[in-house]
Amino acid sequence: MLKFDSSPRRATNLSLNTGLLDAARQLGMNLSQTVNELLADEVRRRYWAKWNEDNQEAIAAYNDHIAQHGLPLAQYRNWGQSAGDGRREF
Repeated sequence: MLKFDSSPRRATNLSLNTGLLDAARQLGMNLSQTVNELLADEVRRRYWAKWNEDNQEAIAAYNDHIAQHGLPLAQYRNWGQSAGDGRREF
């Protein structure tokens, strides 16, 4: 999910600050690659922020269930002693 590396590219027009654009060019930056990577990072960040927001109720319900009943399959652990909430006590 959310993999952009193999997607085809499309030409687009951007309006950028001229001073910033000149500095980037002087540094030899590949603008297309830089913008593409930064945009992909921001899309991923916003996607997961929205996912967390959309699923907040389910996440809270799951966390409440774990708090009340412990982790599923905790009884089958063979390392340490489980407190039932994912913590190990030695």
